[in-house]
Amino acid sequence: MELIRIGEKLISLQKINNMVEEILRARSHGFSQAEVAQQFGLDRAFVSRLETLGELRRGRSIAVIGFPVANKEAVYRICQRRGVDFAWVMTDAERRAFAESRTGVELINEIFQLAQKVRSYDTVILMASNARVRLLSALLDVRAVIPMILGETPLNRDVTVDVNVLESIIKEVEITKESPDSGS
Repeated sequence: MELIRIGEKLISLQKINNMVEEILRARSHGFSQAEVAQQFGLDRAFVSRLETLGELRRGRSIAVIGFPVANKEAVYRICQRRGVDFAWVMTDAERRAFAESRTGVELINEIFQLAQKVRSYDTVILMASNARVRLLSALLDVRAVIPMILGETPLNRDVTVDVNVLESIIKEVEITKESPDSGS
């Protein structure tokens, strides 16, 4: 447990971290700032300031899915830096291992579970071959699918994604899809 002394006070950083996490989890479960403030004995403005301190971006939720991607680590870095809510990027070898390590029923069940999860995002950026993008777009049925075609089907090799283009798309989604602040 890390402690900090400030004058006569001994402060526990762990206690502060735990409390902040509880406050933000309550907000993520739909409680208003006023409700959370009352529950924890705080001012609503303090809850608002906590959210502002940790805010990565505003706007609608974004998912990025891509395969077969040669530079997946670079793609993940962009997604993390831009605050993408969900990213699932695989190389060709990982994609094949994913499919081959499951029975047909397991694979279909997992794909449908992933599709259900991805449907909860407002915008999905799909990076795949032309036919895979069409198939996934139909399967996902989300409000906005932004395709990044990596080549003609079938793709049997990893393709390098232009991370500058990906970052530009994410920035554009952030600008054009901003939702009103739902602070309280």
